[in-house]
Amino acid sequence: MQFVLSYLCHYGGAMVHVREMDAADIEAVSTIRVRGWQAAYAGIVPQTYLDAMTVEGDAGQRRQWFSQPGRKSRDLVALGDRGPVGWICFGPCRSEMPGVGRVGEVYALYVSPDLIGQGIGRILLGEAHAQMKAQGFEASALWVLRDNQRARHFYKRAGYQADGAAQDDVYDGMTFTELRYQRVL
Repeated sequence: MQFVLSYLCHYGGAMVHVREMDAADIEAVSTIRVRGWQAAYAGIVPQTYLDAMTVEGDAGQRRQWFSQPGRKSRDLVALGDRGPVGWICFGPCRSEMPGVGRVGEVYALYVSPDLIGQGIGRILLGEAHAQMKAQGFEASALWVLRDNQRARHFYKRAGYQADGAAQDDVYDGMTFTELRYQRVL
């Protein structure tokens, strides 16, 4: 099912179109993801880890993952006048959340670093929420690095609240805590 939705946002007053990601978007999405990591996690994740990230490496992994049959996640891209400018990936929740009903999860959300604050992330998140709700999910969860204050603020403004769950991830030999946030759809 291919769809295209158009939204007006602050991105130069231009229209942003949201559609399902396809294989032709992999390189652009990998660029958005790698540059997004390097911008969002500078000063949080070791610089050696961020410097070692490459668009080519990410694109190779993304091609393998994207071509997996039976994949349950969905990928959407936001298209501006220069092509993809944002990306979101979501699907069924990967962790147990007792007593909440059917829960979807936002696995990743990145916007081109030079366009953060223009409304593109909000548009992608809103469309993901609408699609999760249409698929019968009652709530949405996501994980965010504890030290990523900008992302935590963004998700709080979108109606998410920390639910007390935490997990550790290791980057370049250093351990970082992620907090789980959730909201009703």
